[in-house]
Amino acid sequence: MSPYFGIFVVISIFVSTIGCLSEEPISPIPSDIQYDTDKARLGKRLFFDTKLSSDGSVSCANCHRINNGADVGKFSYGVGGREGNRNSPTVFNSVFNFRQMYNGSAADLARQAAAPIENPVEMHNDPQGVLRYLRNDSSYIKEFEKVYGKKEIEYRDVLDAIAEFEKTLITPNSRFDRYLRGEIDLSEEEKEGYRLFKTLGCITCHNGTNVGGNSYQKMGLINPYPWSEDSPDRFSISKREDDKNVYKVPSLRNIAVTAPYFHDGSAATLEEALAKMGYYNLGFKLSKREIALLKAFLQTLTGEIPKSLRKGGL
Repeated sequence: MSPYFGIFVVISIFVSTIGCLSEEPISPIPSDIQYDTDKARLGKRLFFDTKLSSDGSVSCANCHRINNGADVGKFSYGVGGREGNRNSPTVFNSVFNFRQMYNGSAADLARQAAAPIENPVEMHNDPQGVLRYLRNDSSYIKEFEKVYGKKEIEYRDVLDAIAEFEKTLITPNSRFDRYLRGEIDLSEEEKEGYRLFKTLGCITCHNGTNVGGNSYQKMGLINPYPWSEDSPDRFSISKREDDKNVYKVPSLRNIAVTAPYFHDGSAATLEEALAKMGYYNLGFKLSKREIALLKAFLQTLTGEIPKSLRKGGL
């Protein structure tokens, strides 16, 4: 057992106790969010348009599916069938993240939208290529002029529109949100799972509206997690040794339906992901009962499909 285990338990109990004495450390997703409807409608069209990629085969929606905002595979495939090297995180509720991308390299949703378009493995395009396509489409010219009041389409407006659509992709009214608002009760198993989530210290990193997404933390805090040169961690930006395997904490919203897990897609099931987090970040093996309880709680975080993706939305 790690020599840090005792200290970690004390800190976890302290955090859990404070959480019990004050407001809940997790807050419900709002039922609605303010956005520009015309801009978001344009962004939705762009989000699903494969012609934003260099060979016309890949759209944002290829890696961020409408059922869960993520991908069903370990890695996603870009133009020419090129396989990526990281698991696509969900785009749902990303508006609540303090930064975007695993390593936080994008400060906002617009900058995040540029990354896959310009990535040589993903959409393999550039601003000029995107603009050539859009400026030769009369319907896009008309729509951009309506939204942005300019005759000429600009790349920054393309990214802005996609970001506005992504802003709409919130999943409110999960059973846990409704529980927090006092509308329903949870089962005893689910409530015990939430208490365990807090007692073990999971809540230290996974808190707030997005149950994560608001800090950087090390994966492998107690037991070292395997690292590779192409890890999309903070080290890839800073080149500081301490930043190896440091990532933006992922949101746990809708976690039960976004398998596989982790940046490397190495956990195929939620049970496997919990077991790995127990070992690498808590420093011990979780029992089958503990995993079952934590899973029961996490399943309550599945919210509604965003309104903008439903029939008639936007």
